[in-house]
Amino acid sequence: MRITFVFILFFTVTIIAYGKQKQSTFINPVGQTVNDRIAAPTGYTKVNVIKGSFAEYLRGLKLKPVSSMVHYYNGRIKDNNGVYVAVIDMPIGDKDLQQCADVIMHVRAEYLFTTHQENKIHFTLTNGFRADYSKWAEGYRIAFNGNKAQWVKKGPADHTYSSFCKYMDVIYTYCGTLSLSKELKDVEYSAIQPGDILIKGGSPGHAEIVLDVAKNKEGKKIYLLAQGYMPAQEMQVLVNPGSAALSPWYEMDDTHTNIITPEWVFTIGQLMRFEDE
Repeated sequence: MRITFVFILFFTVTIIAYGKQKQSTFINPVGQTVNDRIAAPTGYTKVNVIKGSFAEYLRGLKLKPVSSMVHYYNGRIKDNNGVYVAVIDMPIGDKDLQQCADVIMHVRAEYLFTTHQENKIHFTLTNGFRADYSKWAEGYRIAFNGNKAQWVKKGPADHTYSSFCKYMDVIYTYCGTLSLSKELKDVEYSAIQPGDILIKGGSPGHAEIVLDVAKNKEGKKIYLLAQGYMPAQEMQVLVNPGSAALSPWYEMDDTHTNIITPEWVFTIGQLMRFEDE
């Protein structure tokens, strides 16, 4: 018990102390996107990505100004005690809906919608019902009877962005880490790439997304992580609490079982990927 207490105390002090350190040397204060704001360390090069891919989309995510703080859905501010280095400029609404898995589903669906791949937008609700956006866009809505769900025609087809946002509100309400983890595929940690997800399904559960990956001449990889959290809050690029010298980059080291992030600890076996990536 004493050892556990000492570890937790050390971990907490490390995070708080990190939050008071100087800004990372890898941060370009004037950079407006993930790619432009966060440089790779000396000796590392960001991996090549396909034009129009999800990986390229993640690199192009817009960030709020460098001094911005994370806001909760209700407008309150999340203090930055060594948790994040940047805030992604993506609306999360005024309801407690977009938490950890939700912001990942949000950014994934936005990518597919804006690249005209609407037919690939689908998520499985916690009860196992598959909710395809293409069905929603044709005017169908999900009707619930207890734990069962079915499509019911409610109006004319509507392929507008406003209709898409209403569909996503339903997804945020009835999906979570458990349902998302069931529709992803397992990935070897050594094969990590932008767009992969660290996820622990359940209650409590958590999910974080790999924003970018870089590697050196020896093939050693490093990566960036982003998360949403509870209660619903803006998506944030995470600090690496285990290495102030490398942060916000994380080293891909499969000799260690755990991946320690500011507000969650994953195992290397919890890396997953969307089926069509």
